[in-house]
Amino acid sequence: MNNTFIRNLVFSLNTTIPVFLMMIFGWFMKKANLFDEHTTSKINQFVFKALLPALLFMDLSTADFQSVWDTKFVLFCFFATSFSIMIALLLSLTHKNKNERGEIIQASYRSSAAILGIAFVKNIYGEATMAALMIVGTVPLYNIIAVIILSLFSPDKNNKKLDKKALFIKTIKDVITNPIILGIAVGMLWSVLKIPQPVILSKSVSYLGNMATPLSLIALGASFKFEDAKSKIKTASGIAFIKLLMFCMIFLPIAIYFGFRDEKLIAILVMLGSATTGSCFVMAKNMHHEGTITACAVMITTLCSSLTLTIWLFILKTLNYI
Repeated sequence: MNNTFIRNLVFSLNTTIPVFLMMIFGWFMKKANLFDEHTTSKINQFVFKALLPALLFMDLSTADFQSVWDTKFVLFCFFATSFSIMIALLLSLTHKNKNERGEIIQASYRSSAAILGIAFVKNIYGEATMAALMIVGTVPLYNIIAVIILSLFSPDKNNKKLDKKALFIKTIKDVITNPIILGIAVGMLWSVLKIPQPVILSKSVSYLGNMATPLSLIALGASFKFEDAKSKIKTASGIAFIKLLMFCMIFLPIAIYFGFRDEKLIAILVMLGSATTGSCFVMAKNMHHEGTITACAVMITTLCSSLTLTIWLFILKTLNYI
């Protein structure tokens, strides 16, 4: 058991510390004057409009969902995520600054499931089919709700009196034209229709997709301002508690009750308790939010998730659920 614990700890550290170091690297690049605010802003737009859609298309278009489809599992992931969003929304109402509520909600429920989930499950079980199904049940919902939440709680909307019809139309437009939503839709359609991918296409898309994570993290680090974050530490710490502990405490026992074990349970754990994804920051900035709370939440959850995920793994292993 001690060896298992150590192996899990080492794996978690190997997964999360490089992510944190990429953010630190971006911060140092800003300090070295290699990045300025204009450059960082353009990188964020590039990641949001091109690289993240390519990453999601790359993951989803090549997944063989039909052969391993599990409706019960996908529905559980969908409804657990839906209830997590509702809980995050209710908790955000206690925050006085309405302009920051959108960031709080998104950072509280959005996991790095697409990036961390596949790697985590594959490392333990050698394959990641259940992680792919978990992505189907969560990632589209993550992004659609994020667009809606960030639109509804946009500082622009809170500072201007917009009629409800205009707000509704603007929100629907933001959802339909969101590059991430389009990447997910095209990727899933490509997979379902089993359209072959020429080598030229798959390599080109993989080049773009593989840049998404490091560039988004570097831009996040370069955009992070410690002087602005000081006042947000308390809020971000609350988000970290919700993200890494509370949702797991609520939904893991329910998942066990429904009979999910092994690979499925690990995928659910990653869905519930992994760090807030760096794409939250990219989306928040591109939808006219300040982004400081999101950046702080990503850094804190990334730093702490290696420990909390290892603790959850240890508990599940001890109870013979994995």
